[in-house]
Amino acid sequence: MPQIIIIIIIIIIIIIIIADRTIANNKPDIIVRDNEKRTCMLIDVVISGDRNVIKKEAEKILKYKDLTIEIQRMWNVKTNVIPVIIGATGTISKSFRKYVSNIPGNHEVKELQKTAILGTAHILRKVLTCRYNGVNAGTSDIRTMNSYIRIVATQYSLGTWFVSGI
Repeated sequence: MPQIIIIIIIIIIIIIIIADRTIANNKPDIIVRDNEKRTCMLIDVVISGDRNVIKKEAEKILKYKDLTIEIQRMWNVKTNVIPVIIGATGTISKSFRKYVSNIPGNHEVKELQKTAILGTAHILRKVLTCRYNGVNAGTSDIRTMNSYIRIVATQYSLGTWFVSGI
């Protein structure tokens, strides 16, 4: 007799958890609830400054401590917080790979780093071009040239430092 196994995993993205008592931090980025294994993961994703990666990791774990306790009590599941913190230039903590390995699916750390770096390059490109082409348009050719040089230098340093070989 073939057996039918139904695995129910509920993924909730950006929702407020309503609890019996007031909890200040009740809105993690992603919630993965596995009814079969009776587990729940609170995933919070942050792209921060490179110097703040370890600090942000600890903050996120402490931030959702009350919510973790409340979800365990309400839903009767084992709950843990998974902080996914990457620096703006791709910096990660020593425990990053451990946290990401707990998330279901195949996740390449290099791809996550590459996404953070490309986002940073995009923001830099926007800021540096808007500053000189929008507000100060026509005031000085040297400023426009300096902006262009900064963009090229940023792209070059990001391209050779992290992105090459990915």
